[in-house]
Amino acid sequence: MLDAVKDAVRKSSIHVCIVNCGGCNGCDVEVVALLSPRYDLEQYGIYVQNNPREADVLLLTGAVTEQWIHNLKRVYDKAPEPKIVVAVGNCPQSGDVFAQEGGHVHAPASNFIPVDAAIPGCPPRPSEILEAILSVGPQAIADRGREEK
Repeated sequence: MLDAVKDAVRKSSIHVCIVNCGGCNGCDVEVVALLSPRYDLEQYGIYVQNNPREADVLLLTGAVTEQWIHNLKRVYDKAPEPKIVVAVGNCPQSGDVFAQEGGHVHAPASNFIPVDAAIPGCPPRPSEILEAILSVGPQAIADRGREEK
């Protein structure tokens, strides 16, 4: 019974899991701002999950540090199909200020997992993050519906 209710809710909402792979946390602050009354993420049917097994969209923030290379792939593998990844900010795309020759930051994140959407900025505005989630999230829900049939 509980699984049926859970499935019904998931068909009409987008579940996001925030994955911070290292960095300054500037993008995380902007993502958390989406939970404030000003942006009210939940009014769009978007909910934050701590468990990647229940996420439609993985929000990737921060540069991929050496410790996260294998963990990032592990988290990605735990997410259910279809897997949608949104790279938030410059760090997961280029390493930005943390990228150095021979350093411990590896960029881009797309070298390790597929990235479906990227939001440039250091950090990007919450409205840009919301727009990106809304551009890829409904496709994940539609794809999930096709897989169930």
